[in-house]
Amino acid sequence: GNDLIKMLKASKNRGPDSTGVYLDDVILDIDLDDFRDDNDYDIALGHNLLDVYDLYDRKSMPQPVRKDNMVLVLNGALYNFATIRNFLSKVGVEDEINSDADALLYLIDFYNSGDLLKAIQMSLKLIDGDYAFAVFDGENMALVRDPLGVKSLFYAESDELCAFASARDSLYELGFEEIQTLLPEHILFNWNDVAPAQAVYEKIMEVDEIKLNKLLKLSVSKRVEGLDTVGVIFSGGVDSSILASLLQEISCNKKLDITLYAVGSEGSKDLEAAKYAAEYLDLPLKTQIVTEDLIKEHVGEVVHAIGDDNLMKVGVGLTTYFATRMIREDGLNVAISGQGADELFGGYNRYLKSYEEGTLDLEIREDISNMYHVNLERDDACAMLNSVEIRLPFLDKKLVEYAINLPIKNKVSGTGDVLRKNILRKLAFNEGLDKEIAYRPKKAAQYGTGIDKILRKRIIKEMDLSEFVN
Repeated sequence: GNDLIKMLKASKNRGPDSTGVYLDDVILDIDLDDFRDDNDYDIALGHNLLDVYDLYDRKSMPQPVRKDNMVLVLNGALYNFATIRNFLSKVGVEDEINSDADALLYLIDFYNSGDLLKAIQMSLKLIDGDYAFAVFDGENMALVRDPLGVKSLFYAESDELCAFASARDSLYELGFEEIQTLLPEHILFNWNDVAPAQAVYEKIMEVDEIKLNKLLKLSVSKRVEGLDTVGVIFSGGVDSSILASLLQEISCNKKLDITLYAVGSEGSKDLEAAKYAAEYLDLPLKTQIVTEDLIKEHVGEVVHAIGDDNLMKVGVGLTTYFATRMIREDGLNVAISGQGADELFGGYNRYLKSYEEGTLDLEIREDISNMYHVNLERDDACAMLNSVEIRLPFLDKKLVEYAINLPIKNKVSGTGDVLRKNILRKLAFNEGLDKEIAYRPKKAAQYGTGIDKILRKRIIKEMDLSEFVN
């Protein structure tokens, strides 16, 4: 019991609003500082809640949730919550379902006729969301991660103990050193890895069937359902500008306050572009001027959170950290980010070489399948230092299935294509963004903000970042 409390304390920043545990029974709203339990258990589950929803028919409810022998903890959001709830109502579930975790628990329970793994696989066909969850039915334990790995899930095993968590720190607390990542769309069933029948990025679709515009609007809309305020991590580039523009469109039909948040050193390219785009969109912009002193103050916790002192990762991690810190200071806990657009639409400069070698399509697929490990876990860890949940409209399952099968010419037009992301830029321009925004060249986050320059020229000469890794 006390090991679980240690783990929950190590990840309290991820869910500061409420803590619950399952130790042979569900106990909700515990105080981590006072709670002790010296008993040993075969299974112990814990959950820290970040309170995102507070609507009359949908709330962020304390977890774990339980029905009969089945207990579940969920990190994430189901974007088709209402659809799942309606489905359950139609098939005769009479209990009140007010949260995403309830909906998922009752869905799995509905399909469960003694085979938990099969019940989960059936349920996964119906749910649309970003999630990592664990479910125990009294005999079997399953861990599940969403198709693109937007939500992190780590696990570790020893002779005495198997453990899992959304943050590595919770596992380090128990003395584990060898920590594994559950792969996207995989299920760890009784600690055996079960792969999906077919990875999301391998599915073939008829690309002419669906228009990018419609899919992206739908994706953005799903991610702000039930919210009345949202922050956008904003650089003034085409990815974040098109998301801000679509949010603005959504706000014409429902109450939604949108604020843009930009990060950069004094006079940096990203800050200038963000100011220009925010003014063009007529949306409020808040900025964080990054200085050497500010980086020195926070770089240690960012390196520790991402578990890596690679300067490129640290530079992007700091950008996410400072943006979400502003967002949290404004009382918000959900941020929209353009992560994933560069992989999907061929935005990186290195893709020109792949284009020349005829391997671009292959490399894009490879990047998308590795993105969970390269980018998403980093961003999740940095945002959660500030108790902010990042939502990524470009990484909607249907949008990815569509974009992955677009002809290469819609992404990169040739070896001299310095802009790339052709279809996205055209869409931005047609959506009403001016050429300055729609056709602004790509700059990596850490370069555009000026953070990389400060890290390389100053910080690493004075600090050994590797000492913060563990």
